[in-house]
Amino acid sequence: MAEAAVQGVLQGTGAVVLCGLVLVASVAATVFVIRRRSLLAREDNAERSDQLFWDLFLGSCVAVPALLIPAFISPWAGLFLGGAGVAAGVAAYRSSPRYFAWRSGRRESLQQVAAHQEAQARHDELIARWRRYELDPACLIDYPALTDVRTPETSALIKAMRQAEALRMAPQQGYPDAVTSLGATLAAAERAAGIPAEQA
Repeated sequence: MAEAAVQGVLQGTGAVVLCGLVLVASVAATVFVIRRRSLLAREDNAERSDQLFWDLFLGSCVAVPALLIPAFISPWAGLFLGGAGVAAGVAAYRSSPRYFAWRSGRRESLQQVAAHQEAQARHDELIARWRRYELDPACLIDYPALTDVRTPETSALIKAMRQAEALRMAPQQGYPDAVTSLGATLAAAERAAGIPAEQA
C-alpha cells in the first residue's frame, strides 16, 4: 500500500514537471513569435491580426492542457505552473529585443567579414594588374605615365593604393569602398596613360 502511494506521488510529480516544462516552453515560444512579428511589422494590419490570432490559438492549444492537467491533480500545482507560465512569458517578452538585436548584429558582422574577404580578393587582382606596369620593362617603356607620380591620375592611384592597404588589416566597412575607389583610379590612370581598354 505504501509502495503504491509512493509510486503515485512520483508519477504525479513527474506529470507536473513534464507539464510544467511544456507550459513554460509553449508560453515562451508563443510570446517570442508574437514579439518577433511585432518588431518586424512588415505585414499589413489585417494580415497581422489574423497571424496574431493563429499564433495565440496554437500556443494556447499546447499551454492550456499543460496547465489544466496538473491543476486537476493539485490546485497548488496548477497555481504554481500558472505563475511559471506568466514568468516565462514576461521573460520572453523582455529578452526578445536583445536577442533580435544580437542576431541582427551577428548577421551584419558575418556580411561585413564576407564583404571584406571579397574586397581582399579584388584588391589582390588590382595590385597584380598595376604591378604589371611597374615590373614589366615593355610596359614601363610603352606607358611611363603609370609610374610617374607627377601625373595627377597616377598620384591619385598611389593615394588610393595606400588607403586600401591601410584599411586591409582589419575588417572595416570602409575597406570595400576603398578597393572600389582603387579600381576606379587604376582605370582612370590607365585611360590617362593611353592604355587600350582591352589591355587593361
